[in-house]
Amino acid sequence: MDYVSALLPPVVMAAFFIGLVVTIVKSQGGPNKAKEDAAVDAALARAEAAPRQGGSTAP
Repeated sequence: MDYVSALLPPVVMAAFFIGLVVTIVKSQGGPNKAKEDAAVDAALARAEAAPRQGGSTAP
C-alpha cells in the first residue's frame, strides 16, 4: 500500500492543475471578453498618459 500513498499526491495535484487549465480556457472569450479588453485598454491608456517620474532629462 506504500505505492498508493506515494502516487496519491501527484495524482491529486495533476487533477487540480487540469481543472485549473480547463477553467482558464473556458473563461477566455465569451460575454466577459469585452469588459476585460476594456479594462486592459483603460489601464494602458492611464499608464501612457501618466507623466514619467524619476527619469533623467536630456539637455
